Amino acid sequence: MTETSEPFSEETVLRFARGTRLQYDRVREQWFIQAPEKAFIADPSAAEILQLIDGKRTLGTVTDKLLQKFSATRDVLVHDVLHMTRELADKQVLQVV
Repeated sequence: MTETSEPFSEETVLRFARGTRLQYDRVREQWFIQAPEKAFIADPSAAEILQLIDGKRTLGTVTDKLLQKFSATRDVLVHDVLHMTRELADKQVLQVV
């Protein structure tokens, strides 16, 4: 797996890589990431974050929107958002705009 060298911060803006998208499977009632020749099941927390990734919002804005929905501290949410999006960027699912 190739890691990108650029560190993520709250100012980072991400989008899905070409040919990759978040999709909801109504039959299984589950979110998943569809990518060329692979698919990943998105757990509920990841799905909440990924639904806010649009190529325009910063990760700080994504965190702020999650704060309106969940009862967690900002520090915890920032850590979780940065960590999860970094992992998906390393898997070439997300990329920096």
